[in-house]
Amino acid sequence: MVQSDFLSIDVSHAPANWLVFPDGRCEPFGSSDVEEPETVYRLYRFLTELEDILAATPDVQQQLEQIVPLVRKLLTSSYWLQMEFEQPPPQPGWAVNFLYREYSWPLTAQMVAWLPGNPSPIHNHGTWGIVAIVGGSEKNTLWRRAASTDYPDRIEQVGEATFVPGDVVAFLPGAIHNVNPAGDEPVISFNLYGATNFDQRLEFDLQQHTAKRF
Repeated sequence: MVQSDFLSIDVSHAPANWLVFPDGRCEPFGSSDVEEPETVYRLYRFLTELEDILAATPDVQQQLEQIVPLVRKLLTSSYWLQMEFEQPPPQPGWAVNFLYREYSWPLTAQMVAWLPGNPSPIHNHGTWGIVAIVGGSEKNTLWRRAASTDYPDRIEQVGEATFVPGDVVAFLPGAIHNVNPAGDEPVISFNLYGATNFDQRLEFDLQQHTAKRF
């Protein structure tokens, strides 16, 4: 539903793929059908194919078009990954379990658990990202830059989208959002991020119209 340039995606939608743009648009993105692998599609094979895609495909949106189906196949085939999360403590209200770490490996693959009542700051990621919702529902508030002469880091709200289990959300570099678990249960998600430009990974202050490294 779109109202006066304000996007609102209802939680009752069927699970789907979504693409979030730097201007705050959130659009359906490819098919959510899952290719049934003949053998177990394991994490090491996913990571190898991921690196192959990044090396062969320079365009970020085309990279995401190829990676999102592999994320679906991985979570469907290697079901154990959906259990690889840690119960978050009340403070800070979230927990991260890294699924793969290697010296100088620039990508991030992790399971994240987030308690209700703990909204994130408004931020971008300084790279592309993919978030697959495994449990709970996650409300995303979407923003875009609205620079002025006095406030080059000013932003404005574009809309809201609540994602549910089965949704896979891809974020282009520069997309700005903040997240908040919707409902009474934690949000569990598989998160994948590209090589981060930390100078461009920012947290935005809505009141002061400023940004700092996040």
